[in-house]
Amino acid sequence: MINEPLHHPGDSDFVVVSNRLPVDRVSTEEGDGGWRRSPGGLVTALAPVMATQDGAWVGWHGAPDEELAPFHHENIDLVPVPLSAEEVELYYEGFSNSTLWPLYHDVIAPPEFHRTWWDAYRRVNKRFAQAAANTAAQNATVWVQDYQLQLVPRYLRQLRPDLRIGFFNHIPFPPQEIFAQLPWRQSIIEGLLEADLIGFQRASDTANFLRSARRFVGAGVKSAQIQVKDNEGNVVHIARAAPFPISIDVGQIQELAGRKDVIARSRQIREELGNPKTVLLGVDRLDYTKGITHRLKAYGELLHDCELTVEDAALIQVASPSRERVETYIQLREDVEGMVGRINGQYDTMQNTAVRYLHHSYPVEEMVALYLAADVMLVTALRDGMNLVAKEYVAARGDNTGALVLSEFAGAADQLKSAILVNPHDIDGLKSGILRAVNLSPAEAGRRMRAMRRQIVNNDVQRWSSEFLAALQKEATPV
Repeated sequence: MINEPLHHPGDSDFVVVSNRLPVDRVSTEEGDGGWRRSPGGLVTALAPVMATQDGAWVGWHGAPDEELAPFHHENIDLVPVPLSAEEVELYYEGFSNSTLWPLYHDVIAPPEFHRTWWDAYRRVNKRFAQAAANTAAQNATVWVQDYQLQLVPRYLRQLRPDLRIGFFNHIPFPPQEIFAQLPWRQSIIEGLLEADLIGFQRASDTANFLRSARRFVGAGVKSAQIQVKDNEGNVVHIARAAPFPISIDVGQIQELAGRKDVIARSRQIREELGNPKTVLLGVDRLDYTKGITHRLKAYGELLHDCELTVEDAALIQVASPSRERVETYIQLREDVEGMVGRINGQYDTMQNTAVRYLHHSYPVEEMVALYLAADVMLVTALRDGMNLVAKEYVAARGDNTGALVLSEFAGAADQLKSAILVNPHDIDGLKSGILRAVNLSPAEAGRRMRAMRRQIVNNDVQRWSSEFLAALQKEATPV
């Protein structure tokens, strides 16, 4: 679809600001640049709100050193924010993903602190805020998304004090002892506190943020409300912080799980593996936070101990490419592929493969077929804001079969309490959890899956967005 010009800039009653626009560029037969909606729960959750409220979305369109005019696509006004190649390197790959990402994920990898990265982060956040200020109507609602844009609420408040501003952090927020390492910790907290409502995945993330607000900017905190004071000690703004655990488009997953072609593909997957008794599945971005090496180590030891055999069990590991220019990720890929090679070299037979490793991204139809094919889903994240794969697996299991092994360090563990919860750092405990899942009785598996499915069906991504936006419209009450 060719982009249509945007007709009414500055008239949007509801504006979403995120690092990326919710569209991907596609090539057409004519060679003209077209666009298609990106997959993902955030777009699904907000598209209906956009359509009914003159909505606009502010974000980078994905190509460096290119400026595009605002345009319209599928009922959403899109406002591209330009980034240079240097800014992608410094603001995105640098400060966002080599400083904040490891810091917010419990320093599983060491964060790097560079002043040039911080300068780029501030500069880009100002540009996003300016674009949002130019797009929003008087008294509009602006919802800023995620850790790449934590300074936007403050810059936006300075430009447009009339706006209602929300912020949602999709990744964990670290304990204050870890957050204290950040040289620019005060500026980050001050940036977030200019929002009216700051949302987090878990109650523990919210508590971590409130403790940091109290410690690093001296904010007054009562009942999850934060009093922002001027230099004279007068309260000039009240921000609120609360958990709003994100979810998935349950209807889409259920619809795909019931489609004949998807069901047929799931059977084909099992046949291609030699119809083993048990198919185990891991689906992750190739990221050091996901615990992929811990999972492979546990699985390899189960094969070594003869608790599992390649004749009876097969592990499919989907590891979609991620940040392939960052050194930490290059090393992780080598480590994972080395482990897969060693396990397969030791345990494969002519007929059976121990680990089917797939370093690809797949469309959602193929993912649901994999969920249907898998008897056991392994989610062993060392730290995860939520982990929507766990929720998608549960949503796909309409017959209440299957088992979910879930890290207690994933946000989803707060909702999916009937999963088999594990500490992925405890390899023996992880092995026990996997074996327990493999050997669950049909009755216990059904009981657990029914409980998890109730939670997912009652709390889909549309409910997440509607509850956050409803809370954002409420006025803070001084306490």
